Order: sequence, then structure tokens, then C-alpha cells
Amino acid sequence: MPEQSPTTDARVPGTPVPGTDPAPYDALLLLSFGGPEGPDDVVPFLENVTRGRGIPRERLKEVGRHYFLFGGVSPINAQNRDLLDALRKDFAEHGLDLPVFWGNRNWAPYLTDTLREISAAGHRRVLVLATSAYASYSGCRQYRENLAAALAVLAAEGRAVPRVDKLRHYFNHPGFVEPMAEATLAALAALPPAVRDGARLAFTTHSIPTAAADTSGPPPVHGDGGAYVAQHLDTARLVADAVRAVDGVERPWELVYQSRSGSPQIPWLEPDICDHLEEAREQGAPAVVMVPIGFVSDHMEVKYDLDTEAAAKAAELDLPVSRAATVGADPRFAAAVRELVIERAATENGAAPARCALGALGPSHDVCPAGCCPARNPMPAAAGMD
Repeated sequence: MPEQSPTTDARVPGTPVPGTDPAPYDALLLLSFGGPEGPDDVVPFLENVTRGRGIPRERLKEVGRHYFLFGGVSPINAQNRDLLDALRKDFAEHGLDLPVFWGNRNWAPYLTDTLREISAAGHRRVLVLATSAYASYSGCRQYRENLAAALAVLAAEGRAVPRVDKLRHYFNHPGFVEPMAEATLAALAALPPAVRDGARLAFTTHSIPTAAADTSGPPPVHGDGGAYVAQHLDTARLVADAVRAVDGVERPWELVYQSRSGSPQIPWLEPDICDHLEEAREQGAPAVVMVPIGFVSDHMEVKYDLDTEAAAKAAELDLPVSRAATVGADPRFAAAVRELVIERAATENGAAPARCALGALGPSHDVCPAGCCPARNPMPAAAGMD
């Protein structure tokens, strides 16, 4: 288990964030992955996700079996609608006059359509909130490539092309960490009292190829898991520390992975959550709490990979488990987004605002530097230096 460190609140010295003026920005775009909303959507959605890989439709039907277990509906779109409502409510209550739009990479509402709407409404400076809190190719650079491709379509159509900037990574913002810690305490409380104090914490996130992890983040942090692993470990420490501060129990914890896909010949980050549950049982752990720190909402990879597959493995092992909720549309997360918007606007106006971040790593960069989370096959990307 990694050595735990105390929770700290790191704020870069600077002037306070002034007021609630979002200028020069005139819109916020919630950018997400998207998901099917009915059985007929599943294969077309997976075709969008895997476009260019030549995967036969019959194979996609097999891959999509977990969607069919839930009626062909991914929870992610409904959860994004809830987050939209939370953002708009928070902005209105705090006097932040900034319209919020929503676009997806792989399903309706599609990113390109939303950018057309933004352009037609006259918005020219757009901040982007991606529903991924950490640095990686699939969690950051690929979103930036999708933005660039969509903006190129607008330019080819002769439309006004807005400038887009992406909000910094928020994995260590209190508005992300604190709801996760509270959810972990609730998951612990759901366990039988006899096993509660001895329960281990398994912090879960999406596995990615080790090569992608090693080149995640800016070049100076490449190697040995890169920023992807370091950021997750920092968040896990923060949550574990916050839980211990409340209940006074020192619990073992580990960062584990889920939702692996792709060729078995390619090394991916390990251990898998199901393998971890087997190991925990062999080592005599009385219970495990699964904490999905790598996910913003309880979408399909949480509902299926944890609540279905991992829960079934735990039942097979006769190991009590519970699962913490993700931040979702928690008001504290919506407030964190508002703070990040105002912080970035102040920076664009030449101020040096305080930048809120917990833990050891400090606040992330505003603009992705050259070489950050590089693609195997480089493509144009927006909102970065390359």
C-alpha cells in the first residue's frame, strides 16, 4: 500500500478571484462521452466509439451485452442532464451569467451539433468542462482532438468558429474530493457493523495501457504511470485521510483498476478490481469498499463493472462489499466548476487568482503543454500548445 500523507490545502499565492464575472468567456460547454438511450442505440453507439477499428457488428452486439442488461440505456446521459441542472442552478444562485451547453463525443447531443448551436447563438469564447478529472490521452487529449475536429467542420461550413479553452484538471479540488470522502463514509456505514472497521478501501479507476499511462501529463512527469497514476494516488490519499479524520480508523487502501478492453497482449494497468477482491479475501480482509474515484458519475462502467461484475465476484468469495457513490451532480461539485470558471476568467484577464487544490500535487496547468498525453497517431487538438 502506498504511504499515506496528510491532507493539505495548497493554494498558489495570488489575488482573490474577483466577483462572478466570467468575461472574456461567454459560454460553458459540458463535454462528455455519451451513451445509448435504448436498445436500438447500442450498436450504432459502439460503432461511433470504435470507428476506424473495423470491428464487425456481430462482435459489437457481443460487446454491448452489458448495455442490454440495462434495457440498452446507459445512465450517463441522464446524469449529465442532472449535472447541467446543478450547474445552471448554482450559476444563477451566485449571479454568474454564463449559459451552459452540453455535447457528447459519441452520441446525441453530438459535440459538432452543440458547437453549431453555440456559434449560431453568437458565443465566441467558450470554456469546456470535460467529464474526466485526470490527465491521460483518453481522458484529456482525445477530448481536445474531438474539439478540433468539430471546430474544423464549423470552419468548412463557413460558420463563425469560437475559441475554446478547457478547464484544468479537478481531481484534487475540494468540490470533487469532499463528496467522494462523504460517499465513502456512507458506503462504510452500509456494511455490517462487525466488518466495518476492518474493511479495506479499493479506489477504482479505468485501466488504460501502461504505455498511455507512462506518457500521461506533461513530458517532465512521463514514466512509471505518469500523471494518470500519480493524480489518482493523490486523490485516493486525500479521500482515505478524510475518512480516517472522521471515524478514526486506519484502513488499508489500494488503487485498483477496472473496465479493461483491447488486446490481451498489450500491458494495461493492474490489479483488476476482481483480482483485488480475490487477494483481499485470501489475506483475510473482512470487507471491501469500492470507491470509484476515476469516474464523475455512476454511468455504465460503474453500474456494470462494479455493481454487477465485481459484486458477483465478491458474492462468490463470500466477501462483504459496498460501493461509494460518485460525485455526480453534487452541489459542491457544481460550486467547484463555478470557482474554476471564475479562476480561469481572472487568469485570462491578467490576474493571478488563488488556485484551490488539495494534496501534494497542487493545481494543474490551464493549458496542456506540448507533448502532454501524446497520441499514438497525432491529430490536431484544440485548447493546448500542440
